[in-house]
Amino acid sequence: MMDPLVEAALSARRNAHAPFSHFQVGAALEDSAGRIHTGCNVENASYGLTLCAERVAVFKAVSEGARQFRRVAVVADTDTLTPPCGACRQILWEFCGNVELVLANLHGKTETFRLKDLLPRPFDASFL
Repeated sequence: MMDPLVEAALSARRNAHAPFSHFQVGAALEDSAGRIHTGCNVENASYGLTLCAERVAVFKAVSEGARQFRRVAVVADTDTLTPPCGACRQILWEFCGNVELVLANLHGKTETFRLKDLLPRPFDASFL
């Protein structure tokens, strides 16, 4: 049986808008109340305006009033599991802290980390 969070990320991936890279990613974020918020990557011809799935999920969750999070899942169609990019790691750290991070692919392979494993010396408001 598949983890419902990974399932939600897999489903969100189907909505990705990736006409340039064709690299579709889905993310799902579980808040402290157990609600799941999803996101997919949305590309733009001006790549700098592209949003990754993880950031879309975080921003949707925050816009819906969620402020505390338990886990995040990221799904991509790669043999080697795809971690969040640097910008997404920063956003995840600021909004989710040292959250559990599940990486998955379309073949059922998964790995679980803590965000601090991927972002060992994060920058946050404590430095301001």
